[in-house]
Amino acid sequence: MTGEPGRSQAIGLLDRAVERFHAILAEGDTAARSAAYMHEQFEQANLIFGGRPLTPYLRPHFVVESDWNRIREVCEAIWTCVQKVGNAARLDVGLQDELGLTEAERRLVAIDPGYDYISPSARLDSFLTAGAYSFVELNAECPAGIAYSDVATAIFLEQPAMQQFMKEFEVATLHGRDKLLGVLLDVWKLVRPDGGRPNIAIVDWEGLPTKAEFELFKAYFEEHGYPTTIADPRHLTFENGRLRHGDFEIDLVYKRVLTNEFLEKIDELSALHDAYATQSIVMVNSFRVKFVHKKMFFGVLTNERYAHLFTDEERAAIAATVPWTRRAEQTRTVYRDQDIDLVPFIRENRDRLVLKPNDDYGGHGIHIGWESDVAEWDAAIEEALAGDYLVQERVPTAREVFPALVDDAGHYELAEQLVDLDPLLFFGKVGSAFTRLSTSSLCNVTSGGGMVPTFILKG
Repeated sequence: MTGEPGRSQAIGLLDRAVERFHAILAEGDTAARSAAYMHEQFEQANLIFGGRPLTPYLRPHFVVESDWNRIREVCEAIWTCVQKVGNAARLDVGLQDELGLTEAERRLVAIDPGYDYISPSARLDSFLTAGAYSFVELNAECPAGIAYSDVATAIFLEQPAMQQFMKEFEVATLHGRDKLLGVLLDVWKLVRPDGGRPNIAIVDWEGLPTKAEFELFKAYFEEHGYPTTIADPRHLTFENGRLRHGDFEIDLVYKRVLTNEFLEKIDELSALHDAYATQSIVMVNSFRVKFVHKKMFFGVLTNERYAHLFTDEERAAIAATVPWTRRAEQTRTVYRDQDIDLVPFIRENRDRLVLKPNDDYGGHGIHIGWESDVAEWDAAIEEALAGDYLVQERVPTAREVFPALVDDAGHYELAEQLVDLDPLLFFGKVGSAFTRLSTSSLCNVTSGGGMVPTFILKG
């Protein structure tokens, strides 16, 4: 976003807003009252992940409105590429090979879910800096955080410091539960135009740290008139064309179980598999999302061999925002118009490269070159070559100072955090967002980070 008209004014507004918010926190007992209010509200809302508060910070993440408008444009431009790759992969075995689909995954994605949308609900993880906007990952399968973010937004709006801040600055908030429910119902009506009001099942393993979010969704769906159950896929039955959780008959599955975990236990999950295969239920997102959920999806976007899939405008958006990505293997390829031998290139450029497993989450198995010594990086390369790994170029990361709580009494410190901005897309349109913060290079809640709502600064 370098050099855009108004960019310096946007940065100036953001700096003033952050400085003022921190000044408000320092006035009297504002920080203590704000922390006490948030602690009480988070407990009441069960806004907990893995037994700890999801938001140990006292201010939201502010994004200036002009930046937000540009982010929406870029995300939606990239999303057209997502659908194109998904459509192409359905018919192109070579592209499936490039993405890294296993034989079991190919059998699963061959099943027709009853609709063509590759990923009705998705999340693009990104960094917004003064000079760039860069994506680091696409979560196309079953993005978490939508309900958490909505509830956190409502709590932050009533926080004492935020109430004072809004007397001086205008903000807009973002909401996703309504859009997620809209996606579920729109897909339902597309597949079952005369199906009436569906019974919904939120399906994932029991005992997960995301259980609190499932409960938030269940309450929201039922408030809007849709009976809902939370079900472990192992506890489902399928008889006479009906999928059931106990006595609860299921029409529409909000799938939160990951496909690779589903396949690991598929012998225990015949009920869900058979209901899906016979279109006895409607599932969102469908298993076909694996075409684009693989991390090698970015490798397809940035590989000149697949440039023909995209328009000139789409290729320009990819070049500006998507990090160069390749499968980690013994091969020759192209890096910035230069022909390279990939493995020696990886070995010699650890200061700007990261190695990632093609299909994992929560930061598992990631090796960060610029945080590794030579021996560690060599070992990481050998691990990558022996498995299903990709190499990806480092992108500019965003960092901001946030008031981070250090105890339950409201004491805090201003600490620099890595800031991962996560726009949420519904049918390819940006409808909401939240932000993850971390002191480490792995910015996700699973590996110990925290989440704050994203507020849009107007003006």
